[in-house]
Amino acid sequence: MAGLTVYLNACGIICALGSGAQEVRARLFAAHSGVVPVDSHTPGRRLPLGVVDTPLPSIGHHAIGARSRNNQMALAALAQIRPAVEQAITRYGASRVAVVIGTSTSGIAETEAAIGAHVAGHGLPGTFHYAQQEMGSPALMLAQELGIDGPAWVHSTACSSAAKAMASAARLIRMGLVDAVLTGGVDTLCGFTVAGFSALASVSAQRCNPLGAGRDGINIGEGAALFLMTAEPSAVALQGWGESSDGHHMSAPDPEGGGARLAISSALARAGIRASQVDYVNLHGTATRQNDAMEARVIADLFGGQVMVSSTKPLTGHALGAAAAIEAALCWLAMQDDNPEGMLPPHLWNGLPDESLPPLSLALPGARLGRPLDWALSNSFAFGGSNAVLLFGRGA
Repeated sequence: MAGLTVYLNACGIICALGSGAQEVRARLFAAHSGVVPVDSHTPGRRLPLGVVDTPLPSIGHHAIGARSRNNQMALAALAQIRPAVEQAITRYGASRVAVVIGTSTSGIAETEAAIGAHVAGHGLPGTFHYAQQEMGSPALMLAQELGIDGPAWVHSTACSSAAKAMASAARLIRMGLVDAVLTGGVDTLCGFTVAGFSALASVSAQRCNPLGAGRDGINIGEGAALFLMTAEPSAVALQGWGESSDGHHMSAPDPEGGGARLAISSALARAGIRASQVDYVNLHGTATRQNDAMEARVIADLFGGQVMVSSTKPLTGHALGAAAAIEAALCWLAMQDDNPEGMLPPHLWNGLPDESLPPLSLALPGARLGRPLDWALSNSFAFGGSNAVLLFGRGA
């Protein structure tokens, strides 16, 4: 089973670009940015955030401990692919289907609201339960929603969470422990994360500017992307993945990119391809000075300046624990058969290169390969030096 290929058979996505594959795809290739100035999470201060404004499904049929906006976001992504997931459960059996999800916020927003009510002298509201903020909540809720008896757990490793979840999902199938996995990531905006990144001076007051001169930080976003992963052939396969840890600093990447190189090289080796075969790289591309400097150096060293690259975070915001899944979904959309010209996820920036960085081939709006996209690599580099890289190849 070790050499078994795993496929991403169906994809549900909701993010600042919209809800559903069709809407997100149209806005992606139109280079539409969903990052807009709001003050909903920063009282008295407007910041550009990647906010989901689509109505979310009810979660009232679940226990109080599962009721969070984060879990509603997961249900919204699930709804788009639920028939395919339920067919897999019927085919393989509830015990042979797993749920492996990435998140970093879970229901922290509900805790913030509850503490606010308590501080105001109203006590903790009856709609609050501590379990809402538990990291494992999304996986347990999805398993209960679907009646799944297989393994269910969450990865919470900051920005690499969803990529590590998808790698774990692939290993479960390749080891023969399950036949299908509902995998991906979900994260929702809350004051805690916006304030935390602001305290690190990592949040930009403008739309973020990856690789650009004068870049000054991220735009935080939210969303969910869920995949049905099986060994049944379909258009996109997860052909490789790589994971590593820098152990360099709590929040800053290793300037030499040793861990990033290892993760990328491991993904290429697992897929059995050369760096020169990769058509497109979705950068972690946070638009912070240190991340972009490290990542540009690593990409230039491993791929040269020819491979097309972009950061899609100016379109979606940085969705933290869900970012890798959302960016995997954008790659998945670009690799479908209805994109014969190989249109690429676009890179939005100020057009002013940082001369201290090695030059890269940016996939500017309208960029296309002129042929189908065969290989796409997606980077995720998290706090604490947790690196995870996913490599997608065209399947059946």
